Amino acid sequence: MKRRSLITATAGSVALGAAFPAAAEAREPGLGAAPLCTFNVISDIQGDLGDFAVALKDIAATAPHGSGVAVAGDITPRGYDFEYAAVRQVLERGPRPRQVAWAIGNHEFYVPKYSDPQTLALSTWPNGTAEDSLFRSFHRFAGRNAVYAETTFGGIPVLTIGTERYMHYHDPKLWDEVWLSEAQLRWLDDRLRYWSRRRRPVMVIAHHPLPDTVSGTRNKLYMSDYLQADSLLALLGRHRDVFFFSGHTHWNLALSDWYVRRVVPGTANLDGFSVINTGAVQTGFTDNGQGGETTVPGVFNQGLQVEVHRDRVVIKARDFAAGQWLKQISVPLATRI
Repeated sequence: MKRRSLITATAGSVALGAAFPAAAEAREPGLGAAPLCTFNVISDIQGDLGDFAVALKDIAATAPHGSGVAVAGDITPRGYDFEYAAVRQVLERGPRPRQVAWAIGNHEFYVPKYSDPQTLALSTWPNGTAEDSLFRSFHRFAGRNAVYAETTFGGIPVLTIGTERYMHYHDPKLWDEVWLSEAQLRWLDDRLRYWSRRRRPVMVIAHHPLPDTVSGTRNKLYMSDYLQADSLLALLGRHRDVFFFSGHTHWNLALSDWYVRRVVPGTANLDGFSVINTGAVQTGFTDNGQGGETTVPGVFNQGLQVEVHRDRVVIKARDFAAGQWLKQISVPLATRI
């Protein structure tokens, strides 16, 4: 697949990706070489620990030599320390990934909505919960002292980003919107440039989706998640070999716009960069045809497997519950690794 075959417009997003039979081997002619590394991306566990365990077992079966798992936020239903501990217990029971890269989600900030774990109390928000305590809980769980971080899966850089403020503490009109500091944006710019010079594709993991990209982001529910959307897009849009993975919407990976190329005007990159929906472990949604969303019936437990080759990245959508591949796309890299 040549690069030009991926691009059909010079602005906005282009949806791509084809389904293939679950029993078929996920290969294209001439693409038989083993990948340099394989890793998985999931999101939105939100307390569904049974499905999380199913996902981990399926990942271990389909990627026994995988380099790691990235979790694109909503690790917990509310952000209580005992909820983080329950996720850790599932990991410890295994099968445990070699590495885990954690991104923060909006559900990590929902403790202030409760007067105690059993009592929803929105009228008395924040119920004595300090904003910094929510970040401390995430930092302890993730084993770091910042929301944003870098790791590598098999030598491939993985950058996790996320909000540094829970905005309802700062503006009563706002709730889950993402606020990125200038320091985080400078850090992201630096790391993207660094890895571009070294001819490495960069995997960016975030909970919230970018506007006008993957499934759901033209829906009124998800069009304004980032307070600095233009600044973030301007950084990402300069680099053809960036892969941006987002969760939050829970929208079904069976939809045609699960993968898009996002072109950012003014960046001099007419090929754009890759944006991928991660599906969800807990509950699926899809468009209701009226500007909202509706629940996907039946058991829902979806995520991604990513194979990095010297000349391309192959992304496969997976139904963990059914143990079936849903679709895949092979994205050629601008420069060989």
